[in-house]
Amino acid sequence: MVDQTTERTTIMASPERCYAAAIDFERYPEWATDIKMARVLSRDDEGRAVDVEFRAAAMGRSTTYTLRYYYGANPRRIAWRLQRGDVTRRLDGEYEFLPVPSDPDATEVIYHLAVDLSVPLPGFVKRRAEARIVRTALENLTRYVESGGK
Repeated sequence: MVDQTTERTTIMASPERCYAAAIDFERYPEWATDIKMARVLSRDDEGRAVDVEFRAAAMGRSTTYTLRYYYGANPRRIAWRLQRGDVTRRLDGEYEFLPVPSDPDATEVIYHLAVDLSVPLPGFVKRRAEARIVRTALENLTRYVESGGK
């Protein structure tokens, strides 16, 4: 069963800075606490990462997975789909970076994630793990961008 969650937060930085940090995958191990390795496997004609392999800490063990990124026409949105993973059947999501009308130096970040694990776990454990992934990702991104990263 696929579990999905969406969270929002506000980051005190422009949408462009937030987006730049989110697509700088090779730097993820520097600021994303659960990411131990990120390696770009392929790039598009504009030099943006398309396929990225990650090694991450997950539920007390290490997991490896490859995501394919989609940029589309919206310069403030990035989506990804799982290509392969050792403990996940689905790990699909997207970031959207929206300007805050009242503050040009603030961004509303919307993070959506859909996860389906290969390992059998009770539903409440899966939902808790998914919520932790999203919350940690947003907290890490906020801390990184607001401290001057990207």
